[in-house]
This record gives sequence, C-alpha cells and structure tokens, in this order.
Amino acid sequence: VYNQRNYYITPRHTETNRSLCECELYSPANYDSDPEMKRVMQQFVDRTTQRFHEYDERMKTTRQKCKEQCDKEIQKIILKDKLEKQMAQQLTTLETKIDTNDIPTCVCEKSLADKVEKGCLRCGSILGAAMPEMGSIGGSLLSALSAWKPKAIAAAIVSAKKAGAAEGAIAGNAHAMNMVITFLKQWGIEEYCPEIFNSFVSTNRYADLTTITGAIITKHDKICAMSASGGSVNEATCKAFDIALGLKNANGTQIGAPASKAIPQMINGLAGKAETTANIHGADVTSKITTQLRTEQTTAINATYASYEITIIAAVVAIVVIVLIMVIIYLILRYRRKKKMKKKLQYIKLLEE
Repeated sequence: VYNQRNYYITPRHTETNRSLCECELYSPANYDSDPEMKRVMQQFVDRTTQRFHEYDERMKTTRQKCKEQCDKEIQKIILKDKLEKQMAQQLTTLETKIDTNDIPTCVCEKSLADKVEKGCLRCGSILGAAMPEMGSIGGSLLSALSAWKPKAIAAAIVSAKKAGAAEGAIAGNAHAMNMVITFLKQWGIEEYCPEIFNSFVSTNRYADLTTITGAIITKHDKICAMSASGGSVNEATCKAFDIALGLKNANGTQIGAPASKAIPQMINGLAGKAETTANIHGADVTSKITTQLRTEQTTAINATYASYEITIIAAVVAIVVIVLIMVIIYLILRYRRKKKMKKKLQYIKLLEE
C-alpha cells in the first residue's frame, strides 16, 4: 500500500472576522426614535389585546353553555337512573296488570297545574267542610232578622202613636185657642179688658180660660160702678160692654142675667166647647200623623230587612258558587293529570316491550 504523506504541506489559518450582522437588529432600543414604528407597535398591541378580550368572552360563554349542557345531561342521567331503579322495584312486585297509581313519578319541580290542583283541592276541602257552618250561620242570621222585623215594626208603631198624640195635642190646643180668642173678641174682652185678654193669650193654653172669670167680673164691675148720684161713671162704656156680652139689647134693656152670673156661665160653656173641639181636632191630627209615621217607618224597616236579607243570601250564594268553581277546576285538572299518567304508562310499556 502506498501511504506516502506530504509532511511539508501545512493547513492554512482561517481568520475570524467580526461582522455587522452580529448586532441586535430587532432590539426595541433601535426603534425608540422612530415614530412610525412606535405607531405600528402600539396598533399591534391594541389589536392583540382586543382579540384576547374577545377570546376570553367567547370562552366564558362557551364554558357557561358547556356547564349548563353538562348539568342537564347529569340531571337526565340521574333521573333515568332513579326511574330505572323505581321501575325495577315496582315491576318486581307487580304481575301483568299495572295500575296507574303505582307508576312512580319523579318530578324535580312541580308544575303549575299540580300546584293549582292541590290548591283547589285544599280550598275546596276547607270550604266544603265549612259549608254546613256557613249554612247554619246564614240560617241563624235570617232567623234573627225575621225575629227583629216584627219587633221593630211594633216599636215603630208605639213611637208613631206617641208622636201622633203629641202632634194632636198641639194641634187641638191651637184650634181651641183660635176658637176661644174669637169668642173673647166678640164679647169685648179684648177691647174692654186688654190686660186680661193679652195675659190669657200669652199663656197659649185654652184650659186656663176659667182662671180669668173672676178678673173679667171685677173689670166689668169697675167699668159699671155706680156714682154717688146713682149713675154709672162710664155709662156708655158699660152699656157697650153689656151689649157685647149679650146682657142688654141695643136699647139698653136688660135681657140676660146679671154679669156676676152670666159671665161664669159663658166662660164655662166656652171652656167646654173648646175642650170638645180640641179633643176632636186633636184626634183627627193624631190619627193622620200616626198613620203617616207608621207607614214611613214600616216602609223603612221593610227596606232595611230586604237589603239585609239580600246581602246575606248573596253572600251564601257567592260562597257556594266559589266552592263549585274550585271543585270543577280540581276535577278538570285531575282528569288532565290522569290522562297524562295514562300516556306515560303507555310510553313505559312501549319501552319495556
């Protein structure tokens, strides 16, 4: 083998030169003085930050949706497991016939229909149990109202009689006073005995007529007193007074009893007539007023009785109607629930098959 080497040839030395490319070309310090690069860099930072925010928002929404979906799936799995366990327990005890009441119901939240059904059932049971008491209360109220009506009418009649008697007494006294005043004026008492007349009229009581008899006689004697010569001091006045009293005629002839006897007879007769007139007129007024007041009060009592009766009956009827409506709603909801349970049973049978 030829293995001859040239020991005289030596390798050349390679020089290492430092070039400009080894400097930090992309260092931020190289662009601090360049406004265009600053604007570009800031724009890049802003867009990048915005995209990161948008990405975070999308990720939050996605995570929430995934969480909700996972929760729903978990609930479905749990519900399915419960149904399978309960159906396994029920089917082991059942034969071939399955009753709708034995179907397990696993409801996480009660529906509005179930709540309304139970509420109507509760209210219906409470009101149904209270209906006899409501009826007895309404009957007792109507009975008490019926017992109150005749008593109220009797009290109204008594009150009307008292008011009528009072009005009759006032009207009879006024009518008798008018008659007495008319006769006293005809007899000249107002003209020749004004003090006595005004005093009697101010009392406004015809029953006091007999109390002025003595005063009239005294006044008459004073007017017709005899003088020392045998003649009357006021002969013309005395004559006119006697003519007015009916003791003398127009010629001055005595035609009646003396004044001391005639005046008491006249006053007593007038008092008797006044009393009779007062009683008759007072009785008429009493009867009219009593009848009027009795009619008014009886009408008011009947109206009050009717209004109370209508109110009680309306309240009882309203309660009955409410109970019936609740019962109807309960029956409708129960029917719908049974129908739904039948559908569920059919679905379970199909699953079993």
